Amino acid sequence: MTDHIYLTSEKLSVDEITQLVSAPDCGAVSLFVGSTRDSFEGRVVKQLEYEAYTPMAEAEMRNICAMLREKWRIKHIAVFHRLGVVPVMEASVIIAVSSEHRTDSLEAVSFAINALKSSVPIWKKEIYEEGVAEWKENKECKWRRSSSLTT
Repeated sequence: MTDHIYLTSEKLSVDEITQLVSAPDCGAVSLFVGSTRDSFEGRVVKQLEYEAYTPMAEAEMRNICAMLREKWRIKHIAVFHRLGVVPVMEASVIIAVSSEHRTDSLEAVSFAINALKSSVPIWKKEIYEEGVAEWKENKECKWRRSSSLTT
């Protein structure tokens, strides 16, 4: 049983991350891939930029892995998140979980992305076509304020 936690400015690979969690005794590998979309609320998005407090983010990602192991019978976990610039159609986050049966891995992946968005200190800035940038808050985030910050 292995937990792979990684914050990187490099492009994420679904194939490589899938290989990290694959195992001969697992009949299921479930994935969540979150990518940069080209629009938000009618505005054209050029790219996203992510920042994190890395030591705290990695510690919280490890806590999420521990929670998954308490709730489900799973083998391997990978939680990868991009930092820096993420262009449209590239992955910002990939979560992969393997298990003997699909229900455990599917439920664990869903829980993991929701937990990540609510508790891991990673911040997202949307850069729009007209050059305006806005820091965005996750509605699930524990420390959420009532409005987003504008730069």
